[in-house]
Amino acid sequence: MKKFLTLFMGIVILSSTAKADEGMWLMNMLNRIYEAEMKGMGLNLTPDEIYNINQASLKDAIVRLNGGMCTAEVISDQGLVLTNHHCAYGAVQSLSSVDNDYLTDGFWAYEKSQELPIQNFVASFLVRIEDVSERINSQLNEDMTEEERANTIAKLSQAIQAEATEGNNYDAEVKTFFHGNEFYLMVYNTYRDVRLVGVPPESIGKFGGDTDNWMWPRHTGDFSMIRIYADGDNNPADFTKDNQPYEPKHHLPVSVDGVEANDFTMIMGFPGSTDRYLTSWGVDQAINIHNPTVVNIRDKKLKTMKEHMDAEKDVRLKYAAKYAQTANYWKYYIGQTNGLKRLNVVEKKRQIEENFNNWVNSSDKNKATYGEVLPMIQEYYDITDETVKADVYALEAGLIGSDIVLFAFRFNRVLSAAMKEEDEEKKKMMLKSFESTAEDFFKDYDMATDKDLFINMLSMYKENVSKDQWPDVFNLIEDKYKGSVQRYADKMYDKSFLVNKESLMEFLDDPKEKTAEKDLALKAAQSIFTRYRAAMVSDAQDKYDKGYRLFVQGLRKMNEDKLYYPDANSTMRLTYGKVGDYYPEDAVHYDYITTAKGILEKYDPNDPEFVVPEELIKLLEKEQYGRWANENGDLVVCFISNNDITGGNSGSSVINGDGELIGLAFDGNWEAMSGDIAFEPELQRTISVDIRYVLFIVDKFAGAQNIIDELTLVNKDTKKMKEDKEAKKPQMEVAPIEN
Repeated sequence: MKKFLTLFMGIVILSSTAKADEGMWLMNMLNRIYEAEMKGMGLNLTPDEIYNINQASLKDAIVRLNGGMCTAEVISDQGLVLTNHHCAYGAVQSLSSVDNDYLTDGFWAYEKSQELPIQNFVASFLVRIEDVSERINSQLNEDMTEEERANTIAKLSQAIQAEATEGNNYDAEVKTFFHGNEFYLMVYNTYRDVRLVGVPPESIGKFGGDTDNWMWPRHTGDFSMIRIYADGDNNPADFTKDNQPYEPKHHLPVSVDGVEANDFTMIMGFPGSTDRYLTSWGVDQAINIHNPTVVNIRDKKLKTMKEHMDAEKDVRLKYAAKYAQTANYWKYYIGQTNGLKRLNVVEKKRQIEENFNNWVNSSDKNKATYGEVLPMIQEYYDITDETVKADVYALEAGLIGSDIVLFAFRFNRVLSAAMKEEDEEKKKMMLKSFESTAEDFFKDYDMATDKDLFINMLSMYKENVSKDQWPDVFNLIEDKYKGSVQRYADKMYDKSFLVNKESLMEFLDDPKEKTAEKDLALKAAQSIFTRYRAAMVSDAQDKYDKGYRLFVQGLRKMNEDKLYYPDANSTMRLTYGKVGDYYPEDAVHYDYITTAKGILEKYDPNDPEFVVPEELIKLLEKEQYGRWANENGDLVVCFISNNDITGGNSGSSVINGDGELIGLAFDGNWEAMSGDIAFEPELQRTISVDIRYVLFIVDKFAGAQNIIDELTLVNKDTKKMKEDKEAKKPQMEVAPIEN
């Protein structure tokens, strides 16, 4: 599952008696939960075997892709990495063409020389986590304005990051936790040479399409394989044929024993964001304004793209990843709204706020510090209830509604900086640096499609937002284009130097400030961004930020006997739980596994979402599962567990109690779509593809024995043989020391 953007941040509280499946724990918090929960549930590893900065541990096999977009894991001693199909979807699309359509047909490298370099794709390993809260908090005080506070944090963070990266090639980030109350330094080693090794066709990797997205039961082989390359010293390097496969500190052995009910499961990855302590006012705003607005805009966007994609195969390839990204959270917000209503989350939040108020009023000291916290938060929502619809339109229909607006905004930032440069050579170099961005942009750009998106998105924006909240470009359209977005678009796509590669390159060779000032794409982009940014920087926002920070601080003081874990923020987390079924509603029961029989049951040659490759049909009909079948002779495709995950966890390893890979997390279930805001232990499930189905596709369908040979495959028999061998080793006799 992929998380795009949330408007709110928060925290989560976990009591010592809470369900074991709830919580996204930082690596340096493991000692707090190890003895109490994980060990008793079936974990056979120590905390040091999971996270250790001085020797190899599980963390060294977990990979952050593209800054936290997804997670992956190293599964061989030659840098082979496993992640989701949808995580590599954009990369596969960028390597595809009409003649080599890897999205439709899949791709397999049967030797390393066939692996395909992926541009703008990086893989990072966490080196260490360091608590820098005291260093930063000691320089902050409550007399500061929020702007002063933010500037101080930024300055201190930059110094800490610089220290962490001095004399090495590491990347460093100081991240805020518990909504501005704590701060941690994250140090990464980032590899830039990443190559595609194998990916199944869409009919396997996206089987079920939008219909099955976020749903259980599931039969999707959502996986792909890449390889990390390094220089001769095993360090990060840009792509070159001389690079060698990365030698990991640790790679995950792969268990082929499968899963049973109540088996321990542990997931390590980089979840993007959760909003678990969003207040009742925030939930109400999400249900009634924010989410429906996003859904309406994206619905129109999807229909516009699909019309062009269905008409031309070239356009389908160019917009495949964009369509998938848009569709994913179009459906997510539908499900989240339904879940928030069904589970009565607003009332549950109000109860938390009532308890907080009672605690605040229990002492004069509490009143002095926290007495205005909830009124400050409520005031923010009273104000933004009037503006949030316009803010959503500014982002969803404006900035990201069509490709040209966001592209123009990015170019304008480079152009503005270049035009301030007095040295002509430096100015040209700054502008020339945009050429690679332009190359990437135009590879997946179709003017006719984008023009329709621009017209449809901005027309919706203009019609559904009050005039006092319009960006200035709409007033220009009213005054000079008779109120018609179509007329504005006709001229813009005819005259703007940004709408095709040739005219942009000509401008970069001979930039003229007056040309840029008249460009309608730049006018639209800057106008919409100015309107969007206004909502992000305001007195109301400052009060909200302060109020929320104090709310979180107060909650932790109010519940000092409880264990806390911070909201997800694209940093490495561990969650733990068990394999198990669930009852989504009265008289409905879902088993914890699906099998290959379900693929044939769903197969529909007339529905693109449920097409099955002919070769796979033959294998499944003949039940040619080989060693990948379970004890009953069935091929398990997916399984569910009660681990706590969210967007960014896509591609995360599902690990058993012995530290072995058993599956690959890729989605959540429809009944618990409200989980990012309110965790529901009885309903929330993680959907994972069973590693044996992955191996079956690689082996029997693709015939990629070279990949199978790389893996460290383990089962109960091999582990017992190893144990017996260790037990039978003769003990060394030590001769007595003679004087």
